[in-house]
Amino acid sequence: MDARPAPLIDPFARPISYLRVSVTDRCDFRCVYCMAENMTFLPKADLLSLEELDRLCSAFVRLGVEKLRITGGEPLVRKGIMTFFRAMARHLESGALKELTLTTNGSQLRKHAAELVACGVRRINVSLDTLDAEKFAQITRWGRLAQVLDGIAAAKEAGLRVKINAVALKGFNEDELFQLVDWCAAEGHDLTFIEVMPMGDLGNEDRLDQYWSLKDLRARLAERFTLHDLAERTGGPARYVRLEETGQKLGFITPLTHNFCESCNRVRLTCTGELYMCLGQEDMADLRAPLRASPDDAVVEAAIRAAIAKKPKGHDFDYSRAGVRGTMSRHMSHTGG
Repeated sequence: MDARPAPLIDPFARPISYLRVSVTDRCDFRCVYCMAENMTFLPKADLLSLEELDRLCSAFVRLGVEKLRITGGEPLVRKGIMTFFRAMARHLESGALKELTLTTNGSQLRKHAAELVACGVRRINVSLDTLDAEKFAQITRWGRLAQVLDGIAAAKEAGLRVKINAVALKGFNEDELFQLVDWCAAEGHDLTFIEVMPMGDLGNEDRLDQYWSLKDLRARLAERFTLHDLAERTGGPARYVRLEETGQKLGFITPLTHNFCESCNRVRLTCTGELYMCLGQEDMADLRAPLRASPDDAVVEAAIRAAIAKKPKGHDFDYSRAGVRGTMSRHMSHTGG
């Protein structure tokens, strides 16, 4: 008799197989579209301990989550974080977890790349919006491009597959479009462009000023390359093309020009134990309280199921000519992207 619990299915018959976990709200950068320059970070007691993160993530794995993406803030700045990666590796070894991965700004990769590979991580996403050192310092406020490029090189040396995530920012990296594509082709990295999302407290006018439609970006690419649409789907937001001339794969994450919710298979856990069923909605469930109230994992699993039962059909992000609708007051760093 199969003793495995029933999988997580949301109200719209979508299986939930992908969990993104923010392990810290802290970061060594202050990217302008992600967080304020003078952030007030959470007190340590509010954060889930590494042991609590293990317990919660393991509950999700038991309930059918097959992909775990670790995010932040910057996940690799959390003290002792490799202990958590080593703990999650056991689910890869058992076969319950199909993939363990992370999204990082790349600053700590030189230090951790080899151990990430030892823990079973095979590919990573690195956020990188510009290859210009001066502009990089401007958009990250605190970051150094040389350190990030060295981290990416270390990841490649360790055998990690690297995907670059670049936020498309009007008037900022428009002039680097082909440089980014050419660099990724030369380095063997996949590349995904992301539309800026209306999150955080920078004001709607800033978002409208920054917003560069990927429809326009794609049209510019088509002036130089032959783009073939790929049928590939991951249950996530990206749509993929292959550039005939280079053979490389490009992704487009377009929450505003293409609503990608119909096949959503993911939920997001914050470092304080809040479960967001949708990145673009304020509804969330507190999993920290049941986790700390009882050592019984059945209580935690029941809380997870109750949360998934409330997963909405989709988000409401929208830019119109008059303003921005569906904005989120919380910073992107709070939910981990």
